[in-house]
Amino acid sequence: MPRLPQRIVCLTTETVEVLYALGEQDRIVGISGYTVRPPEARKEKPKVFAFTTGDIDKILATQPDLVLTFSDLQSEISRDLIKAGVPVYAFNMRSVDDILGMIETIGRLVGAQDKALAIVAGLEAQIAQARAIAAERLAKTGKKPRVYFEEWDEPLISGIRWASELIEIAGGEDVFAEQARSPLAKDRRPSAEDVIAAAPDIIIGSWCGKHFRPERVAARPGWQEIPAVNNGKMHEIKSAVILTPGPVAISEGLPQLLEIFDL
Repeated sequence: MPRLPQRIVCLTTETVEVLYALGEQDRIVGISGYTVRPPEARKEKPKVFAFTTGDIDKILATQPDLVLTFSDLQSEISRDLIKAGVPVYAFNMRSVDDILGMIETIGRLVGAQDKALAIVAGLEAQIAQARAIAAERLAKTGKKPRVYFEEWDEPLISGIRWASELIEIAGGEDVFAEQARSPLAKDRRPSAEDVIAAAPDIIIGSWCGKHFRPERVAARPGWQEIPAVNNGKMHEIKSAVILTPGPVAISEGLPQLLEIFDL
């Protein structure tokens, strides 16, 4: 029998989502306080860390045999856990393919490869269906909506790569697709003039940790000339949906994009 981890701490919500989807939630002994999916995890599992801050002793007290972390943002806690002798797997999803790969990897880590592949197959089928719907819309209208995705407002930060890719899958054109390929938020900071010049047909706001305020966007100097603002085509997709690099970005974020583009 392979020696699989039995006591897993998940420091981001997407790995919790995947383990529950695999039916392997009993392995989870600790989660991040920012975990939102699935909702029952917040009731069932002890919160042992925030996202970048917290007490490492609370994690160690769970006696984990594996901790799952995410990106350079959690590099310090990953380092400290490794120094403490705890195995760590640090994910770094940036694209839709990365999200699907993460699901497959977690499946292998816990011996649930077949279930993981089935989840991935379902998400790939949803992506294919979305592309078909987008192609049908393009055939009817002859154009793709130009989309500005705003991840943050002060300073302006445009969409991360997987959000940009989902916009493309749903039949839109991300006006800052090139910047989206950068893994660093500092490289995704358009000026207000850049957005005005891009003239998006649709603005999608997904401000982490706070509600998108279209009236504030409309009040920005010079933005009234942007087609999306002038036509009132400003929409919110919750950051917990589309900015979570897990199954939810595809299963819920993609349908919301399709609905917005169909309006």
